[in-house]
Amino acid sequence: MSVDTTLTGTEIRARFLDFYASKGHVKVPSSSLVPHNDPTVLLTTAGMQQMIPYFLGRETAPAARMTSSQKCFRTTDIDKVGNQRTLTFFEMLGNFSVGDYFKREAITFAWEFLTKVVNLPPERLHPTVHPEDDEAPRYWQEIAGYADEAIVRLDENWWGPPGASGPCGPDSEIYYDRGVEYGCGEADCKPGCECERFLEIWNLVFMQFFQDLQGVRTPLPRRNIDTGMGLERLTMVLQGKESVFETDLLRTIIDRFALITNTPYGQNNKSDTSLRVIADHGRALVFLAADGVLPSNEGRGYIFRRILRRAVRHGKLLGLDKPFLAEAANTVIDLMGGYYSELETQRERIIEVLSLEEKKFSQTLDTGLSLLNELLLDLKQKQQTTIPGAEVFRLYDTHGFPVELTQEIASEQGFKIDDAGFEEAMQRQQERSRAGASNTFAQAADDVALTEILKREGTTMFLGYSGLTGSGKVVALVVDGNEVESISAPQQALVILDQTPFYAESGGQIGDHGDIIGPMGIFQVQDTRKPIKGQYVHYGHLTEGHLRVGDAIQATVIENRRADTMRNHSATHLLHKALRDLLGPQVQQRGSLVEPERLRFDFASPRPLTSADLAQIDAQINRWIRADYPVKTTLMPIQEALQTGAMALFGEKYDDTVRVVSMGQSVELCGGTHCATTGQIGSYITIQETSVAAGIRRIEALTGRAAEAYLRQRREVVDRIASTLQVQTDQVESRIEQLVQELAAARRQIVQYQRNEAQAQVQQLVLAAEEIAGVPVVAASVQAPDAKLLRDMGENIRTHLKQGVVVLASDLGERIALQVNIDPALTKRGLHAGKLAGAVGERLGGKGGGRPDAAQGGGKDKTAIQPALELAKAFVRDNLK
Repeated sequence: MSVDTTLTGTEIRARFLDFYASKGHVKVPSSSLVPHNDPTVLLTTAGMQQMIPYFLGRETAPAARMTSSQKCFRTTDIDKVGNQRTLTFFEMLGNFSVGDYFKREAITFAWEFLTKVVNLPPERLHPTVHPEDDEAPRYWQEIAGYADEAIVRLDENWWGPPGASGPCGPDSEIYYDRGVEYGCGEADCKPGCECERFLEIWNLVFMQFFQDLQGVRTPLPRRNIDTGMGLERLTMVLQGKESVFETDLLRTIIDRFALITNTPYGQNNKSDTSLRVIADHGRALVFLAADGVLPSNEGRGYIFRRILRRAVRHGKLLGLDKPFLAEAANTVIDLMGGYYSELETQRERIIEVLSLEEKKFSQTLDTGLSLLNELLLDLKQKQQTTIPGAEVFRLYDTHGFPVELTQEIASEQGFKIDDAGFEEAMQRQQERSRAGASNTFAQAADDVALTEILKREGTTMFLGYSGLTGSGKVVALVVDGNEVESISAPQQALVILDQTPFYAESGGQIGDHGDIIGPMGIFQVQDTRKPIKGQYVHYGHLTEGHLRVGDAIQATVIENRRADTMRNHSATHLLHKALRDLLGPQVQQRGSLVEPERLRFDFASPRPLTSADLAQIDAQINRWIRADYPVKTTLMPIQEALQTGAMALFGEKYDDTVRVVSMGQSVELCGGTHCATTGQIGSYITIQETSVAAGIRRIEALTGRAAEAYLRQRREVVDRIASTLQVQTDQVESRIEQLVQELAAARRQIVQYQRNEAQAQVQQLVLAAEEIAGVPVVAASVQAPDAKLLRDMGENIRTHLKQGVVVLASDLGERIALQVNIDPALTKRGLHAGKLAGAVGERLGGKGGGRPDAAQGGGKDKTAIQPALELAKAFVRDNLK
């Protein structure tokens, strides 16, 4: 049978998943682009990342055989996106075996799928293996009939862990021969050659080892299979296209924007590059937003912001002056929402996030252009032709102005960029980032030791639902990533017990503090976390004595701290319910922080909350508190829990059996600790409601003792104000309103006085204008309270002078403000207000610039005011034609 070139990307994905389902594999959904419980990587880069806990034995896999189409995002080549092959977002088709089948079956399945299901010609398929792997070549010979010399050995056929450490092993890659016309012409051209002939389409990874932070590999207890095949590349091959961008997975988006911009695709390399950038970045942004990634200046949020800015810049290169990312989002969602249902359900929020960030960056572009033009003007005046690298980096890092755009504009005006200086500034920033990432490396070192402890000792039993104290045994101690037998005061360490009353940070609730008391020492617990599922780790230091592995201990949680935290946690459940009652079921929790001192609750909302909304929410929550509903907890299968209407949180990963917490009408899945009744919360007060991102709002609130302290402090403030104003507390508001009105009236009088004074100065300066080369010129030091009134004075004098020049300087305290106005008729005779302001501003120890007819500037050298004004007169005399 011949290759069916009419297959769509969607149909190819379905054929792959259905094929492996027929081989006993369970179809598992794609995990989020935000890795679950993995601090070593920012984004999901491979289909196997969600499988790592199963490969390492930390968690039980839903099945021994699984298959998926995984959303992936790789950032290493963002600046190369726009060429024919590079993508940031892509789909990885994969099949996985957790301790079930191994090399023979993996190769058999892959060969059958490629040659029987999608009918690729066998003679065009070429496997490669690792030089030290003797098994894989034998299976390729037996299963596919390859001669031994036809199987290429490559040192790079080794798959390493995606983070600092993890599972790894040799792999076998399958290459597709595109034809000699794509080759380099060399006689030894073969898979692995850097030419375009052989395209790697599938990687079969044989997970056999665990690699630690020092690169030492030890055999895994069970051998596993992880394969990954890019859907876009496979689609390109099957559809007979020259690049992934010509497949229906991306060409649909390209064609949409080619139509919008009236830019035919395939006729101009520059515009083609921009269309490819928009197609890839637009698709990537939609999936990032759907998985809860929001623009920011760090981490994955910075990646979001970076590719959005790059997309907007390329849109502008195509002439898209109006926002266009909403159009890109709709095209992507229409194309892919059938399989990735989260795109369709979140369409409005995704569009809102992209549109708001695009609007903000458009403003950034305008600001950056203004700053760049000001910089170029300053360099011209200094007769310099190279933009310092530090300035390019400042525009890029501080103002988000793309380096490519700086390069382009600079080149148009005859400037070069100090590339070495820019790279140096970039390197300094990267060094700062690496220094900040040292904690992540330390975390990875601890995780290696903790993984071994978990395998040996099993999970920790949690006693904290029923009390604040408990006895137990020290099963392990970790110091600086290494297991130790004992610790002495004042050593810092990680303590693992067989059972504990300490709650470990999760679900937004922070970890407990307290003491672990052994027979010869006291360990102060300063935090409790679960870096690995099922394992409670106590972080802190020994305050006295010694603590040894095997010691019997007594653990005690700080009671008030836990009680205050429980009040706030129970209150978040009531808040969630009150918000949904008020705004509708589209409200979704997007994060929370539950501390003893306060609670913070992030939620998706179509609009900000008004003061009336907040008052209504506070009133409702306090009614539920006074009703003193019992807080009930039930364990049940997750599907049964969801069928009862219990709310599950966005992006949270749940076990098969879950805890359902109900209080009144609020029913949620939750593993946290709670009050026994709502009445124990005491009281609830919202103290702030803000925006944290497009479509995401944040409420901060207080309960119990913190709410009482807040109200008491507010009452003390009112009492002090009443005392200062010499009125009763109930008269404070009316007295303040009276004072505000009196202050406004006084300010109006001051402004009017200042305007009258300015007008008097204007009249005097017009009469005293000096004639230079037949043109009236006013160059004077004046009294003006601010730059706005100074601008008004300059324009007023220019109007009275008719065809004249005005240069005004005013001492505003910290700096000297400069205003220059030139009649438009004189700009045709060689005068330019921006250049004049630049020259005078430089004499004042500062700078200046602006339009030909009006400009501003300033400096700090007050002794230079008079010489600067004389310089202005000379400038007019020398430049007037």
